[in-house]
Amino acid sequence: MIASSCDHRTMSPDAELVHTEFVASAASYSVVTALSHAGLVRDHNEDSLVIGQWTLCAGKTETPQTLVFPIASPVVVAIADGLGGHPGGDVASSLVVRELARAAPTLDSEQSLLDVLNACNRALYGIAADQPMLMAMGTTVAGVLLTSDQVFAFNVGDSRVYAHGADGLRQVSVDDSPPLAPGQEHTVLVTQTLGGGLSYTDVEPHVAAFSQSTDVRWLICSDGLSDLVPDETLSHLLKESDDSRAAFELWKAAIEAGGHDNITLALIRVAD
Repeated sequence: MIASSCDHRTMSPDAELVHTEFVASAASYSVVTALSHAGLVRDHNEDSLVIGQWTLCAGKTETPQTLVFPIASPVVVAIADGLGGHPGGDVASSLVVRELARAAPTLDSEQSLLDVLNACNRALYGIAADQPMLMAMGTTVAGVLLTSDQVFAFNVGDSRVYAHGADGLRQVSVDDSPPLAPGQEHTVLVTQTLGGGLSYTDVEPHVAAFSQSTDVRWLICSDGLSDLVPDETLSHLLKESDDSRAAFELWKAAIEAGGHDNITLALIRVAD
């Protein structure tokens, strides 16, 4: 039985978590700042978040949360956005982040990412088959895997991964969405998700590899941010602020634009 609650490594919603005890002996480390909020319209949050082996399942944070990890071990940071209008979106997103957290120490390649994402897809369909009330539950997922020398960006669905550096902001994930009509800025339709169908469907996750760099920051977000805040504004806010302040300003921009969906985001940077 899959429940929407998480294990004891759930992130606290009340205080900023900064795990710096690992840093002293590490040659380099990753700093991850994240925030998850239901927005102004939805009555609950169906987004879930994983940072390393920490998870936040269909919950919210009152303030941006910051964690620090050594690069000596693989670190996965990902957001899963449960499908609205389908039953069990929070259950689906929770399962995916828990599975990524469980597998995190062994994720070290594109193939290992593909394996765990495909396993999540099979698991969601298996649960839905056993529990008819969860039929067609599904979720998007987007994230990055940091290894000692590479960053793997991955996604299924329309949650996004961006890279921000000296040349500005660029999207490195691939939207699984139908082509936009002339004048259309975004769509709520998705062409593939983990789970989400009435019968089993294979998925083809998108994975791209990049060299690790201290000059690049990574932004992962659900469409509650990317649909409401244009890329130019995202880039400006990232240029002006770091870590917790940047996360807060990004969330604030989505709220000021209407906040009509759940808003979850994570910022990742690598430092020496």
